[in-house]
Amino acid sequence: MTDNEFAILDELYFVTSYSDLKTTVSLTDAELCEALRSLISRGYVKILYPDQDTEHDYDEHTFGQHCQKFYFLATKAGLVVHNSI
Repeated sequence: MTDNEFAILDELYFVTSYSDLKTTVSLTDAELCEALRSLISRGYVKILYPDQDTEHDYDEHTFGQHCQKFYFLATKAGLVVHNSI
């Protein structure tokens, strides 16, 4: 797990919007979306959209275009990995 991914998981114990996440981790949009893509593809983070209560399926082809509209939350697997490092 990269330092960026660890920092992101650190912020996702509760549902967090992309904009809130961006203000707490010092990454560019490209870096943040790429790290989120990596975490989601491994099952460590889930996407919520259009609101904080509705889980949204990950589509790798459109994720980069819509990354900034989503909410994110660490999964149980993500929290286990985060806490074991």
